[in-house]
Amino acid sequence: MRARARAGAGGPGPAALASAADPRLDWALLGVAVVGISASGPLTAATAAPALAIAFWRNALAVAGLLPALLRRRGVLAELAGVSRRTLLLSLAAGAALAAHFGLWLPSLRLTSVASSVALVTTTPLWTTLLLRLLGHRPATGVWLGSAIAFVGVVLLTGVDLAVSADALVGDALALGGGIAGAAYVLLGAEVRRTTSTTAYTLLCYGTTTALLLPVCLLAGAALGGYSGETWLKLLAITVVAQLLGHSLLNRVVRGLGPAVTSTATLLETPGAVLIAALALGQLPPVAAYPALAVILAGLALVIRGERR
Repeated sequence: MRARARAGAGGPGPAALASAADPRLDWALLGVAVVGISASGPLTAATAAPALAIAFWRNALAVAGLLPALLRRRGVLAELAGVSRRTLLLSLAAGAALAAHFGLWLPSLRLTSVASSVALVTTTPLWTTLLLRLLGHRPATGVWLGSAIAFVGVVLLTGVDLAVSADALVGDALALGGGIAGAAYVLLGAEVRRTTSTTAYTLLCYGTTTALLLPVCLLAGAALGGYSGETWLKLLAITVVAQLLGHSLLNRVVRGLGPAVTSTATLLETPGAVLIAALALGQLPPVAAYPALAVILAGLALVIRGERR
């Protein structure tokens, strides 16, 4: 699997895959995506709905929001109708990985400490690099080192949880599984985006995630309705900010920037959430936030340098 690839014959034209043509646009969109996913935590914490229900609705509402684009742009509809079996299976697998990411990580927050959960789920870049190696790609030493350094930055901010209990161990395992699933989601998305437009891929991926999370919510007893108007507005805000401006833009830029850079950049979600909480709620960030941010940025710089080499 290659991080950067050319559009195959029969795939969408330059307009549909313009992300790779303008790296400056990719970096700008990546910045917007990081802000979007950084707002996910504070918004989710402020929403009076079950965690699994929030995961379901942010995907379901995103699909509903993308449907007008599907109906308005005949090219996307034609692309979906002519998608190859391989692309379809990879998109479905990416949706399953995203469902696993949400389904494992969010419940872990109820079983272990937030610090442990965040630290373990953000191992995604390390798993991404490892999976790339297993798939035949040879990440440069800088990519390995940068991913590790960026992860250390997250640990500096979240701290180390030394509490041991049966629930905490289960929660830690769920969060770690969520990090691995996140790596699979990024890598599968990078492969699909080689020849598929962002809109087509996002519809297939989010649609699969929605379909898989629905029975999970029903089996877990997570209420999918009966919310107040304020809660629905917050669910809409999570969808627009965290899902469409966060995950969807990550899906767009992963083709041009590659899975290693994209997954490492998501580590900025943790200090980003702290800074957003400071601005929105007036909560001063902890002293560790600033050096942690510097360490994560240094790690990201090493990953970018290694990828260019």
